[in-house]
Amino acid sequence: MKKKQLITKSQLIQDLKKLGVCKKQTIMLHSSVRNIGWVVGGPDVVLAAILSLLTDSGTLMMMASWEDNPYDLSRWPKHRQEAYLCECPAYDPSRSRADWREMGILTEYLRTWPGAHRSRHPFSYVAVGELAQWITAEQPWQYRDGPGSPLAKLCEVSGSVLLLGSPIGDVTLLHHAEHLADVPNKWIDRYRMPILQNGQRVWMDFEEFDTTNGIVDWPDNYFETIVKDYLATHPAQTGKVGGAKSYLLDAQSLTQFGVQWMEENFN
Repeated sequence: MKKKQLITKSQLIQDLKKLGVCKKQTIMLHSSVRNIGWVVGGPDVVLAAILSLLTDSGTLMMMASWEDNPYDLSRWPKHRQEAYLCECPAYDPSRSRADWREMGILTEYLRTWPGAHRSRHPFSYVAVGELAQWITAEQPWQYRDGPGSPLAKLCEVSGSVLLLGSPIGDVTLLHHAEHLADVPNKWIDRYRMPILQNGQRVWMDFEEFDTTNGIVDWPDNYFETIVKDYLATHPAQTGKVGGAKSYLLDAQSLTQFGVQWMEENFN
């Protein structure tokens, strides 16, 4: 039986340095801890390694979302709808768990990191560091990934996207490109969520461009295609962090490329 590779904090720091992670950066992280390898000390060590390189002058952010949220409520059987309508807890940025099953275990670790800030929208973002409060503040209730969103702010400060063993088709930043792209008849998504307002549970209606099925009818994961095309035509920092194939991508450049790609292909 093949022994699992042991990955230490010092090795992670060395690998991340080679990839280009350094102080003062603002980074959005996507990670598969499993692909990194057996991390000595557990998932906390991955975050500790990144934050030690960013220092207090840098910022680390992730999408956190919300565990067991009722996004698909309207498509559920009636008995399940009734149960959630009656007793689903309200989304509370300070207490609700991150959706670690969908977003990865590190989202919940970062949410509970000392000094973490989280946005008010149920499909939330969490951040730690110098710009964390600003990045997560006032996430739009409607069209959550458009202007004023954490993704827009990531671009505004010339931030980066860090993929540690995560599929390139999962780059959340491209939802911002979907919002910005001048494409006719973009698909709209509408749903309801219970949120905490003034200590009370309130069901709120949300509307946004469709982040689940895409903004148009397209036969494959066009996020993956966009990132592949971007990597083929733009300089990017790539390498291994532990055992994970990893990328450090410029957020503004990738967003602009994504907008152009969508406008050329979806028109």
